[in-house]
Amino acid sequence: MRISFIGAGRLASQLAPALAAHHTIDCVYSRDLAKAQSLATRVNALACNDLAAIPVNTDLVIIAVSDRAIAEVVAALHQHLPHTLIVHTSGSTAMSVLSAIHPRAGVFYPLQTFSFERATAWEQTPLLIEAVQDADLASLHSLATALSPRVYHYTSAQRLSLHLAAVFACNFSNYCYDMAKQILDAQHADFGLLYPLMLETAHKATQADPKTMQTGPAMRGDDAIIAMHQTMLEQAGQTDLLATYQLLSQQIGQRHPV
Repeated sequence: MRISFIGAGRLASQLAPALAAHHTIDCVYSRDLAKAQSLATRVNALACNDLAAIPVNTDLVIIAVSDRAIAEVVAALHQHLPHTLIVHTSGSTAMSVLSAIHPRAGVFYPLQTFSFERATAWEQTPLLIEAVQDADLASLHSLATALSPRVYHYTSAQRLSLHLAAVFACNFSNYCYDMAKQILDAQHADFGLLYPLMLETAHKATQADPKTMQTGPAMRGDDAIIAMHQTMLEQAGQTDLLATYQLLSQQIGQRHPV
């Protein structure tokens, strides 16, 4: 399959090389030509900052840009490639954003967090696919199974629920790690001492219902410890952390009434 990428960010920088092992990457587009060139060099592709430069014989275009730019991009692509399969990689954008403009529309959503620095373990990554046409869904399924055994035909509504859940499980939990480090940095304590606890908590959450794994003073209704923690945060002037601590403690208490 001949594939072109729109975008050269974190997701594209991981997905394009993975697909290049099995397919031809025709072109990498980015408004920043230097970024397009950097990724294109890795996958032996053409780099461009003009959508009209994408080869007309490309079989698949993968849009890997911010959600707010998807509709504008597909409208421009439809003019240039009216018969090409075009997919986006968003968890929160409905397929209808594409299909309202382009008849051969689909979704290829990796349920994972991406960075430039860390290689993606594709064999462990769930891939959620969707397409308007059955033949295109079959093509996306074949494309996905070459990367991962965990391929799911999910609707836009199901995908959105997973994206929302991922914000809690990934983005919000990472911010909790950030808050924990702020507390320790203020006392010149070693954040690394929390690593075993963080890993064990994540491991337990994958082995059982997270509700049954909940621990801590809020779950136990230990008001004395909660008050002490809140005083520490208040005296340290960490009012944003205090507000989060109070809200989460309240929510945990409601979830686990003593």
